[in-house]
Amino acid sequence: MSFPKKGKFFPKENGYTGNGRHGPDNWFAAEIASTLKRSLGDSRAGAKIVASWTGANEKTVKNWFAGRYGPSGEHLVALARHSDEVLGMFLAMAGREELMAATKLAAAEQAIEELLAAVRRLNGDS
Repeated sequence: MSFPKKGKFFPKENGYTGNGRHGPDNWFAAEIASTLKRSLGDSRAGAKIVASWTGANEKTVKNWFAGRYGPSGEHLVALARHSDEVLGMFLAMAGREELMAATKLAAAEQAIEELLAAVRRLNGDS
């Protein structure tokens, strides 16, 4: 007796459903995929950009975009370094949305200070 050769995963194990997708266990990869698609689009150029950010192989990055796998810790850090959307998604998944709000507030304060300094220079004020 032999098993049918229809793939390399048993359907009940690892959340594999048999149609090229993983079940709800793979929510992390699904969140990464939707965030990458939302911020960079679902194109080859987006995959190339992410590959250059992370140093990951382009095929690996395409798997992230497809939601088959999620990035490793090192790659996730590199993604968060380059993408505010990925950072926000990670903080939301960790239940720390308030940190993203604080970061955006600090960036807004900095932009206002720079704008005010530019207006003062234009007006000749010291």
